[in-house]
Amino acid sequence: MIRNADDDEPKGQITMTVSNHPDACPALVLNADYRPLSYYPLSLWSWQDAIKAVCLDRVNIIAHYDKVVHSPSFEMRLPSVLCLKTYVKPSRYPAFTRFNVFLRDRFSCQYCGDRSELTFDHLIPRSKGGLTEWENVVAVHDLHNNGRMFPPNYLHDSWLDYLYWDTVLEP
Repeated sequence: MIRNADDDEPKGQITMTVSNHPDACPALVLNADYRPLSYYPLSLWSWQDAIKAVCLDRVNIIAHYDKVVHSPSFEMRLPSVLCLKTYVKPSRYPAFTRFNVFLRDRFSCQYCGDRSELTFDHLIPRSKGGLTEWENVVAVHDLHNNGRMFPPNYLHDSWLDYLYWDTVLEP
């Protein structure tokens, strides 16, 4: 929040205000071994899901916020860290997503190291039988993607995995 010049504080001074709304209080969820369920994205639950899990006796509360929520017959401090009572086996392999490809490749082009305008490229093109899988896809700068410049309304073959319509755009 930036205060106006007529306030007591000097102009341009920035002050932080903490929201009192419960939506500003997510709960970190840990597995039964006290490790986060996931790191990317971090395993967070809304305050409603956290309270539901507590009431269903599915989690232990490790830490609380100072914020309290009330019902006519119940009062509870919002949990900030939860630990599951039963262990959830993590996925052996991370999901194949654009974000995870960029994360694996450290958000940089694998040919020149540039970090802007990234896309991904198939090492073996799909037109030649290449698959969209970890071993065949790398993050690249737009200019290194075989120097292809696409006309307006063009649908590249690699986009078909991410688009959910069956028609091709007409030029």
